Amino acid sequence: MSHNQTLRGFATISYWADNVEEAKKWYTELLGIAPYFERSGPDGQLAYAEFRIGDYQHELGLIDRRYAPTAAMPGPGGAVMFWHVDDIVSTLDKLLSMGAREYEPLIHRGAGFTTASVIDPFGNILGIMYNPHYLEILGSFQTE
Repeated sequence: MSHNQTLRGFATISYWADNVEEAKKWYTELLGIAPYFERSGPDGQLAYAEFRIGDYQHELGLIDRRYAPTAAMPGPGGAVMFWHVDDIVSTLDKLLSMGAREYEPLIHRGAGFTTASVIDPFGNILGIMYNPHYLEILGSFQTE
C-alpha cells in the first residue's frame, strides 16, 4: 500500500472579481497585509493579486473574472473552503461589517467545531471555521 497521498495540501484558492483593485483593497483590509505578488493584464489593469496567509502561508489569489474558465457558473459555487480562525464570532462580525453577506449562519457542529460562511462583495464564498483538529495538527508541527 502506498503512503503517498494524491492531495498533499492546500496550495491556492482563486476568487474572481470584476474589479481586482477593489477586491485587493477589501482583502488587504480584512487580512491586515498587502498582496505579495501582483500582475497586470494586457490592458494594464490589475488582473491578479496574491496573498500568502496563515500558519502555512497558503495562497489566496484574486483574479479578474475575465480569466475565469469558460464553464464557470456565475454567482457563488457549490464548494466552500473553510479557513480556520481563532475567534469565529468576531471574524464573522468583521466580515459582515465590511459588506460581506451571510451565506450560512454560525453553526455549532459539535465536538468544538463551529462554521459560518459569507459571500464577499465580489460574489465569492468565504468560509470560516473554528477547527480543533487544525490546532492539533499545527501543535504537532510546532513541537517537532
